[in-house]
Amino acid sequence: MTVDLLDAEAVSRGEALGLAARRIVEGYRVGEHRSPFQGFAIEFAQHREYAPGDDMRHLDWKVLGRSDRYYIKQYEQDTNFVAHLVVDGSASMNYGSGKLTKLQYAKVIAACLAHVILLQRDAVALAMVDTQVKEYLPRTDNLQRINHIMERLAAFQATGETRLGTALEQVALEARRRGISILISDFFDDEEGLAKGLERLTYSGNEVIVFHTLDPYELTFPFQGTWRFKDLESAADLKTSPDDIRKTYLKNFGEFQARIRRICEKYQANYVLADTGRSIAETLSAYLAFRRGTYRK
Repeated sequence: MTVDLLDAEAVSRGEALGLAARRIVEGYRVGEHRSPFQGFAIEFAQHREYAPGDDMRHLDWKVLGRSDRYYIKQYEQDTNFVAHLVVDGSASMNYGSGKLTKLQYAKVIAACLAHVILLQRDAVALAMVDTQVKEYLPRTDNLQRINHIMERLAAFQATGETRLGTALEQVALEARRRGISILISDFFDDEEGLAKGLERLTYSGNEVIVFHTLDPYELTFPFQGTWRFKDLESAADLKTSPDDIRKTYLKNFGEFQARIRRICEKYQANYVLADTGRSIAETLSAYLAFRRGTYRK
């Protein structure tokens, strides 16, 4: 049975905006994005001197007429990209104060992005992770595979702890070509491990986009009265009055967000706050519109 994780408004806005690569990518067939390889495709890049064996059809006859020298026209070869979608399935992602838990929100973001990317004839691979890669769907550029992607996302359960750094090391082994890696997580994890994972991905030339998925109650801590707070990734709990700890909590949580953002900035990863109290259409379209406005091919 197909599980529909596609938010109609998010998909509609996403299709209109698209997701273009902002860096050079290494795909595996002709597409719409800049490749590092030079061929004889669409956009002129430069001249080089003729060498025996070169195709005479690419001689620049105007240059020959002016200089009596043989030069070959070289062009940029456009290609497609592969986007690795990485969804955090650690137990902390089960939290939700509204209609959607963080994990459900992450799944819908992943499904909508996968649809947009496949529709524009680029490719998607999916990694679902906690302390390691729990399930990996190899790349596909077939839009018909969106149903399978949604089925696997829907079946994925959040359990246990997080070691996102270890999981990203494994993803980097699959993402060896320059493409786009999209991480969807609350990043309640070892921050040093996250930094190492981002370093590994960017070292291989991947552009990284981070959707920092957080619940509005985590962001604002609006609790009143006496509460028992339970750590979803361990057996620990704390009974306290939120009024007594609100100021300290908000200060510490703000510093945590700032550290994650700084790690992203260090490795030139786009940081996007994915507040689960906001519609997925708003979150995605705001980022894609910003990206489109700042994109330079």
